[in-house]
Amino acid sequence: MNTSYRIIPCYTGDVSGVCSALFELGGMVVIHDPSGCNSTYNTHDETRWYDHDSLIFISGLAEIDAVFGNDQKLIDDTVDAALNLHPKFITLVNSPIPYLNGTDFEAISRIIQQRTGIPTFYIPTNGMHDYVPGAGMALAEIAKRFVAEPEEKKADSVNLLGVTPLDFAADGSADALRDTVERAGFSVHTCWAMGDTLETLSHSGEASVNLAVSAIGLRTAQVLRERFGTPYVVGTPVGAFSETIFSAIRKAVETGENQFPLSERLHPTESGIFAIGEPVTMGSVLAALDLPGTVLCPLEDCEALLNPNTLSVVGEEEAESALKDANVVIADPLYRPIFPKGAKVIELPHEAFSGRCFRKTMKDLFNIDYDALRKEASL
Repeated sequence: MNTSYRIIPCYTGDVSGVCSALFELGGMVVIHDPSGCNSTYNTHDETRWYDHDSLIFISGLAEIDAVFGNDQKLIDDTVDAALNLHPKFITLVNSPIPYLNGTDFEAISRIIQQRTGIPTFYIPTNGMHDYVPGAGMALAEIAKRFVAEPEEKKADSVNLLGVTPLDFAADGSADALRDTVERAGFSVHTCWAMGDTLETLSHSGEASVNLAVSAIGLRTAQVLRERFGTPYVVGTPVGAFSETIFSAIRKAVETGENQFPLSERLHPTESGIFAIGEPVTMGSVLAALDLPGTVLCPLEDCEALLNPNTLSVVGEEEAESALKDANVVIADPLYRPIFPKGAKVIELPHEAFSGRCFRKTMKDLFNIDYDALRKEASL
């Protein structure tokens, strides 16, 4: 049971990750589940409901339909809704019950697409993984299906990949990220996926470089690299570390090679300073502080992002063990119960971990005073 959670919460699930990634793109997401996954997503993981709606529905899977494998109700309800609402695409998302039943979502997707004429695809979630693979697979599917072949590349243009409220929940974060990149002399071609439409994202092949600002964006970066040869950079342009990111972007454009500036900036250490969470954003925060430290990564689908100072942990016990000698911890406040006594805590609330508990104190990573934060961590 060393992978279970008894004190701290678990991260947002893969189902919510899909919904968050596709929220603004004009498609229809259908969660095949009795109700729980949808209510969890609505009440904990999505803040954009306050501004506008999205076509995210629950199938209302009944016990009798699950037992007898009645897929026709899901098909008919999805087709009826799609013909009334005219979404740009339809996405089916799996939850634990139909996953355990072995529901053939690939076949159901083909049937729905034939009956509606609307592109329909399935994202293989099951409610048993965290948000990174869910959102990553969803955006990668958009990149495979809807991004057109470019007529030409636009100089100094950047696609921002992996931008969702799960990692960038503070009000104005997406706009602040855009401003940061544009002030460095680049043009933001697209933002995956906050603030842009599916039509805008379809032109992503025209960008000269992709910037994966979170682990969610890596799969999309790899797809766009394979399809169009576009190099990508992994890192979040925060504080003084932003200059390293921008240098890496210029190098990627010049050489055509992918760049991983976090691997160059961070090194193994036993300083007792830890940053916990999504490895790209938290690694970039630690690099911006210019302090020796270790990034503790409790998330899945991040193997390609682990560098010498990143420690992957599975479950609460491994995380608590890794933190036993911690002096300073930068993390969401709900991690406090597993910190050693006397450790200094620098709170950075994370939507995908604590939901809306700390909305009033959520920090915009692009407008933090990192000099003041460094002094606080060094005391």
